[in-house]
Amino acid sequence: MKYIYGPVQSRRLGFSLGISLTPYKVCNFDCIYCQLGRTTVKTSLRKEYVNIKDVLRELREFILNPGSDNSRIDYISLSGAGEPLLNSGISSLIRGIRAITDIPIALITNASLLKNKTVRQEISGVDVILPSLDAIDKEAFEIIDRPGPNLKIENIINGLIELRKGFKGKIYLEVMIIAGVNDKLDVFSRFKQVISKINPDKIHLNTPKRHTSERGVLAPPEKILNKIKELLGPKCEII
Repeated sequence: MKYIYGPVQSRRLGFSLGISLTPYKVCNFDCIYCQLGRTTVKTSLRKEYVNIKDVLRELREFILNPGSDNSRIDYISLSGAGEPLLNSGISSLIRGIRAITDIPIALITNASLLKNKTVRQEISGVDVILPSLDAIDKEAFEIIDRPGPNLKIENIINGLIELRKGFKGKIYLEVMIIAGVNDKLDVFSRFKQVISKINPDKIHLNTPKRHTSERGVLAPPEKILNKIKELLGPKCEII
């Protein structure tokens, strides 16, 4: 399969059938923890990087194949090898998936484009959005996520706040915590105030667990994670 992968066991979504909406590592971030390696095309340009009709054809063939055990699939996840919101055909994809199957749809995104009202409208048909927010200040944002030009952390935060106001599904906010970069408790005292404005249904604390694009990107001690979890409250989980 060219666009579809899995189903794979996901820590957050159970068995997930993934769909990649960009070629390998087309993204507007170049995160130091990315398990896929360095970003090869750093861009915020939205276009139909992969043909949506081809994606839907492949999905239909998989779902309707008598040999496919679709009962094991908990979610169809829009993610893959880059930032899925860069694909301008995502709304057509979501409508097409709905016409093929009633399996819930999840979107995994770096949240960089959610400030755009049109983008938020395009993804309103998914069941769960899993956006990431690794920093709340410019310095940490640039160290961890290495964003493309004109991407500002305050715009990303505001986009997440606006998403919550209009989105009817679930929002599971992921925070990647890296030792020595964003693992201080005083940072998360301020983080908590920002998260309260976003009001996600869950907060997922994640740490680097696999190969990362840069060396020396490590998880903080477990006791630090537990303190952050306690600080952020009952919605928070360590995954």
